[in-house]
Amino acid sequence: MSKQDSPLLPVRFFRLFLNTVRTELGSDTIITVLEKADLPADLADLHAVSGYTSRSAAQTYAHIQKAIRIYYGRGARGTLIRLGRLLWTQLLESASIPEKAQAQLIRTLPPTMRPKPALELLARLMSEKKSCASVHTLDLDLMLVDHAAVTASEKSETGSVCFVTIGLIQENLFWATGHEHDIEEVSCCAAGENKCEFKIKLEGK
Repeated sequence: MSKQDSPLLPVRFFRLFLNTVRTELGSDTIITVLEKADLPADLADLHAVSGYTSRSAAQTYAHIQKAIRIYYGRGARGTLIRLGRLLWTQLLESASIPEKAQAQLIRTLPPTMRPKPALELLARLMSEKKSCASVHTLDLDLMLVDHAAVTASEKSETGSVCFVTIGLIQENLFWATGHEHDIEEVSCCAAGENKCEFKIKLEGK
């Protein structure tokens, strides 16, 4: 992948992710996690974020998640999903005035009409560009497509790895509707696919 084509991530989003990780896991644990993955401890330095670009933020976002997967093994999925759910709350709290207005409008809609605009808001908050993520109707369900695939950019895994995104979607929909939804990553760039796709089941909700 060329530098021009490499994934981009909003620096604000990365800062909130890093703050969530440090709050939940603790600074000492994060240092141990990074060291076990042979990564420098200063990747988790909040003070360094001010010098990040959207490209370096994307790279570090992927590196930290891979380090967590290495450290926690089978338990990493649950840890990363929890971090994603907590991250959604921080995204809402730090949203711009127009984004908060959009969020308020979503909550005034009938519950059955909230999922798609809620996911569209999430796609906007997690993307550097409008083309990076999109939401589509899929029969009775919905599909969130992450074209940037920041988490899976290394394409070196045997299965899906976008657990933080799953957590973000879960909490986003719970915030919007008050119901839990089944989320399945049906395509992941880490396993060689062209994009990361998340199927959201809406039947019976």
